Parts: sequence; structure tokens; C-alpha cells
Amino acid sequence: MSANELTSGDFTESGEPFKLFAEWLGEAESSEPNDPNAVALATVDEDGLPNVRMVLLKGFDDDGFVFYTNFESQKGREILGQKKAAMCFHWKSLRRQVRLRGPVEIVTDAEADAYFKTRARGSRIGAWASKQSRPLESRFALEKAVAEYTARYAIGDIPRPAHWSGFRIRPTSIEFWKDQNFRLHDRVEFRRPLPEGAWDKVRMYP
Repeated sequence: MSANELTSGDFTESGEPFKLFAEWLGEAESSEPNDPNAVALATVDEDGLPNVRMVLLKGFDDDGFVFYTNFESQKGREILGQKKAAMCFHWKSLRRQVRLRGPVEIVTDAEADAYFKTRARGSRIGAWASKQSRPLESRFALEKAVAEYTARYAIGDIPRPAHWSGFRIRPTSIEFWKDQNFRLHDRVEFRRPLPEGAWDKVRMYP
């Protein structure tokens, strides 16, 4: 393997993680067959036991990475309790991965309302009907709840439930990983002590 094979298109020269993430996500949107914004979200409960599940990233900027959920769900309760979370994006078509973690804040009501209005009507009904992460006696019980809320909001706008909103992870670390031959992968990590701080960059061994 030549040195050029190891360093061609060297993303590790980038100095700004949010800009690099935007470039990688844009390329994933062109190459991934399904949900390029899908991301594994890790949380931890009060006993320190982790949980992970897939969610959809719904926005990001220099303030952080945003997703929406039922605050009464398992992930909602864990985030509200611990105020921290981590994410891992994996784009198999590009052989790339991005990991990030940091403290979490709740988005503003205005942000949550604006996003909720963009959801399909059925999804907005579902936000009311689903007692997310809690035991369900039967599929019929869920369908009955959907029918009840569909009738309740048959006319006019569907308001956002108070228990449904968004979280923003404000990363204190973001790592970019690119597959290379013989597991000699490229990795670079951006770190800062606080979400408002300046980034330091460290290139990592595979």
C-alpha cells in the first residue's frame, strides 16, 4: 500500500467538524438507499445501564444535533434524567462513521411546534395515540386509540402534545472515521471541554 492510498482525500485536514459533517451527510443522501439521517442514539438509565436504538436526525447546526420523541418514552425519561447522550452514524455505502456525545438540552417550543406541523397527519395522530415504551395489551388497543384521536382532531390543526418535543445534543466530542485497507482506518476526533468552547483536533490510531 502506498502513502497516497492512505492519505488521498484526507478529511483529517478539516478544521471545522460541523462543516465536515454537513459534507458527509450530503454525500450520504446521494448514496444511502434508506434514511441517510438514521442514527443510533445511546442513553443511560439511573443505574448506569446503557440503551441504544435508531432514531432520525431532524436537524443540526453549530448548536448541535436535533431529534424528536415522546418525553415519556424510555429514551425521553433517560435523557431528562441524565441530561446526556451519544450518537453514531454509519453510512455503509461510503464506509464512513461519525460518533458524537455531549450534554442534551430541550429545543424551544417554537422549534418543536414548527417541526410537528411538518409531520404527516397520521404521524401527528400517532404522537397522541402511542404511549411509547409502555406495555400494549393488543394491536387493537393501539388502533382504537388512533381512531379516537382521529375523530377528536377530524377538523382543523392537530396540536403538539405537551409530552412530545425535541432534544438537542450539544457535542463535546465528534469523531470521524473512514474505512481503509487492512484496517488502517483514518480517524480524527474533535474535542472541547464545554459546548461553547473551541475545538481541539486529534488524529487517532485505527
